[in-house]
Amino acid sequence: MMAQMGIKSTDMPDVRTVILKGSTKDYIISDAQVMMIEAQGQKTFQIMGNMKEVPKTDTAPATAPQFPEEDIKLVMEQSGVSREAALEALKKSGGEPAKAIMDLLQR
Repeated sequence: MMAQMGIKSTDMPDVRTVILKGSTKDYIISDAQVMMIEAQGQKTFQIMGNMKEVPKTDTAPATAPQFPEEDIKLVMEQSGVSREAALEALKKSGGEPAKAIMDLLQR
């Protein structure tokens, strides 16, 4: 009946643990049983298992974007700016070194 309505469900037996990352705590579901349901181009997941809440002690590393050192050096060298300015430009450009350099050179 579900297939006739265009709804497809798929069991995901290889998934053992699911981690949901929140802003103040993470939710870890162990011994997970996951079912993916596809309908109208959307995927929905049904998860069953043992849930544990883990509070976050330091959120700074999770919120700070990480860029490859080569990209940072490239932006610094090509645009002649400080490391901090290169990092800010990479943040604004979504991590695209070429766009960051172009933005800095147009100032």
